[in-house]
Amino acid sequence: MPSSDMSFDPSFAVAVDIGGTFTDISLMDRVSGAVWRAKTASVPSDPSQAFMTGVNMVLEQAGISAQELSGVLHGTTVATNMILEGKGARTALVTTRGFRHVLEIGRQDIPRHANLFTWVKPARPVPADHIHEVDERIGTGGHVLHELDESSVTALVEKLRAQQVEAVAICLLHAYANPDHEKQVARLLRAALPDVAITCSTDVLPVVREFERSLATVLNANVMPGVSTYISRLENRLAEAKASSPLLLMQSNGGVAGTEAIRTAPALTALSGPAAGVVGAVDEAASCGIKDIITVDIGGTSADICLIRDGQVNLTQQGKVGEWPLSLPMVDMVTIGAGGGSIAAVANNTLSVGPNSAGARPGPAAYGHGGVEATVTDAHVTLGNLPHALLGGAMSLDVDAAKAAVTNNVARPLGLTPEDAARGILAIMNNNMVGAVRTVSVERGHDPRDFTLVPFGGAGPLHGCALAELLGIRHVMIPSAPGLLCAAGLLAADMKAEFTRALPMPGPVDQDAGDKILSELTQDAVTWMEHEGIAPDQRSLQARALMRFHGQGGEIAVDWGSTAQETEARFRDAHTALYGFILDAPIELVTLRIEAVGKTEPVDSPKLAKTDLPEPLQFQKVVWEEGVVETPIYDRAALGAEAVIKGPAILTQLDTTAIIAPGWVATVHPSSAVLLTKETT
Repeated sequence: MPSSDMSFDPSFAVAVDIGGTFTDISLMDRVSGAVWRAKTASVPSDPSQAFMTGVNMVLEQAGISAQELSGVLHGTTVATNMILEGKGARTALVTTRGFRHVLEIGRQDIPRHANLFTWVKPARPVPADHIHEVDERIGTGGHVLHELDESSVTALVEKLRAQQVEAVAICLLHAYANPDHEKQVARLLRAALPDVAITCSTDVLPVVREFERSLATVLNANVMPGVSTYISRLENRLAEAKASSPLLLMQSNGGVAGTEAIRTAPALTALSGPAAGVVGAVDEAASCGIKDIITVDIGGTSADICLIRDGQVNLTQQGKVGEWPLSLPMVDMVTIGAGGGSIAAVANNTLSVGPNSAGARPGPAAYGHGGVEATVTDAHVTLGNLPHALLGGAMSLDVDAAKAAVTNNVARPLGLTPEDAARGILAIMNNNMVGAVRTVSVERGHDPRDFTLVPFGGAGPLHGCALAELLGIRHVMIPSAPGLLCAAGLLAADMKAEFTRALPMPGPVDQDAGDKILSELTQDAVTWMEHEGIAPDQRSLQARALMRFHGQGGEIAVDWGSTAQETEARFRDAHTALYGFILDAPIELVTLRIEAVGKTEPVDSPKLAKTDLPEPLQFQKVVWEEGVVETPIYDRAALGAEAVIKGPAILTQLDTTAIIAPGWVATVHPSSAVLLTKETT
């Protein structure tokens, strides 16, 4: 069933988020607000298997069949993994004659933390012998300097066949200003090579900068066959279950899109996993009346940090996937190598934590799968921060193995007690994350003390209070299902698409010319909304301008104004907020964009009833800074609205464990989120 046949707010909608270790599933009845959740082991060899296993689990819980589903939403790392692991399709690049070395030349800069003298430029995703040239030339203003020689295109066909390529990326010089030649090349190659995936830069990233545009197009082509096959497999499994509901996939921009759009531009999903969590955090914070938040998504390997002001998720086009810049719109966040599986090691009498991770196998020593290196999780177990059984009792922790790993790898080399070593591991982990939080806040003109911290992911709530204290933040919100928030974010996500056009030549803001371009882009957006079946009252369009000072190498996106002066003033304000100054230079308009949104109607979820504070499940010795304390462990599912718990305490639930540190007070909100407040001294 195509997405154009759907009512965008179906009654029963299921969301599936597949991670490296676990697959998270949430089923929601949008009428009653009831939610059913499940976790199942991921199957890396066939992610669609875990996808359907999880769907069947929540369908059984709710007592409905797949036929009753009206929407299926999915967050996938298939494209990301193919790029990171170099397992995409055999790809060729077609470019303008004389420009076959654009990818190899790249940019003059090196990664921020790399050594200038030892850094080696990574091998390009397309080998040099797979880059082919055609005779044509478009000028900077979109004028045709040399017509396309179609014979130079047909001459490539046999070369491409001989190379047995599975995908072809077409990126011609200045095609963003005039796409005609790219379209001609695509038409000829599709006719001659019907089984080969063909993609044009104007379908992926129609903007200036040849290196970034070429790279985005190549990466898109590289993952097209694999993503298309994966989508077909999902659709087949849903069809076998007699589910006629549309399949929508998460994009890096925080919105979902239909399978047709993703098959055309699968690179749009490359950083979609963290985006879903941010959307879920914004939605849950809104239910508590909170608009300004800093999210910290801590998983097993990495932590993703994002700042949200006034409930608005900001986008960036400066993202990266592995070694490669990917200039597609994506949620603006910072990622660091800090997670529950991050390895703590001593070298030259110095303790470091991460970015190396123990992964899912063998994982932390506490998991009992043969791990011997000390990890962040082992440090928590050593201090007593985690109950001895997780996942509702389905997983027992090996406390002795965790303490042995911390002792052998950290405590003994540094001459510390196991407890002091564990505290040191967590202190380094937390300070690494504080640096990332300051990157998205202080370095951009925001005071983190004005925000509520929202930790989530499997390990996030273990670090919420400690991070907040280091940052001077007095309020922390723990979502109702922190370890499943990405799946919840899928259910709350809007449908989104961007329609972009770079100006033929950057220059001063021309209001009439800009309005004309935006009018054409708006029509494209409306056509997309009609195709996706988005009701008129759910549609939202926002015109954006990407601008810079003359001589700068990057743009800032601001809302398009009714006059050139208004737009330029917004740019100056944004530049000042981001960098603290403005330049005495002409302002240039580079790109115009329409951001189209199909709004998801908010769901009135059931409110928690008030109940008396239940007795703790148990007490456990925990090593706090103040000393060892017999600390109560509460079952979070048993807590009612307005329940108040003074720290120290521990909350346990299926998907995570949360710490209420000494000096903090937790109050259960009727939405089921837990609000932590630092006591005044």
